[in-house]
Amino acid sequence: MAPPELVVVFRTHSEIEARIVRGLLESHGMMSIVSSDAPTSIFPVGVDGLNEVRIAVHASEADEAQQIIEAHRTELKNGQVVRLRDEFEALQQAIGYRFRDRGLLEHAMTHTSRANEDVSGGVIDNESLEFLGDAVLGFVVADMLFRDFPEYDEGQKSKTKAAVVSTTTLARQADRLNLGEHLLLGRGEEKTGGRHKQALLADGYEALIAAIYLDGGIEHARTFIVRQFAPLLDDARRAGAGGQDFKSALQELLQARELPLPEYRLVAAVGPDHRKQFEIEVVVRGEPLASATGTSKKDAEQEAARAALEKLRG
Repeated sequence: MAPPELVVVFRTHSEIEARIVRGLLESHGMMSIVSSDAPTSIFPVGVDGLNEVRIAVHASEADEAQQIIEAHRTELKNGQVVRLRDEFEALQQAIGYRFRDRGLLEHAMTHTSRANEDVSGGVIDNESLEFLGDAVLGFVVADMLFRDFPEYDEGQKSKTKAAVVSTTTLARQADRLNLGEHLLLGRGEEKTGGRHKQALLADGYEALIAAIYLDGGIEHARTFIVRQFAPLLDDARRAGAGGQDFKSALQELLQARELPLPEYRLVAAVGPDHRKQFEIEVVVRGEPLASATGTSKKDAEQEAARAALEKLRG
């Protein structure tokens, strides 16, 4: 049986651009083959600026593939046409940091569902970056608390840190950067609303911190974290050294509005025992009002109450 006829639909000297185009075609259900002039023809290859990378599809899909690619080209005012927009430009502007190695940023945004769907084995998910970012974030926030909250004892510092770096808070910070729109997801995760899931947003946010750290060093990572988290720590200080009891505040607000007291329901408990995440839903009159995730049921309830307060006051 003769092999299928392939047609080259895209050529570039950028590995990152080749990955973007390949992902674009895959998002339309179109499989592609990647090759290059490098001695090793299996993708990925370190070819930026050196060797040509070619993307080919089955001849029967060539016209459609070229139309898809053309629809994502960007034409400048002077008539010059560039191959593709930089899909992470808006994110770099939002975080106030420009990557020297944009491949690190792409790596940070790549969810495991996307990596699992890549038949070449050349796409790596962001789980290792998430692990590193969690450590960098924890260190910088602890340092901020040590320097700026000398009146807090160890317990108060730990409680404040746990609230500031909770999954719910990280997801909220990610949402403010519109990070969900830049996540590289598999088709299944895309269909189930992965761009809006708290866990995916929080993981991507931690991976982003690791990418900044690896690309620019600890000072750039610290600058980003301080800019993002200083307002949250200021809020914690205003709430008092013991931290604000959002559950009590929610109860008082509901009573003032002559509404019944809230109920807290466990929705899910996922992850390994040493890193269990609890999802709690706060319900009023049988209707879900808000939900949140935390490393303990107590923390998750407090975060759910805070989210409910924001919604009610909003």
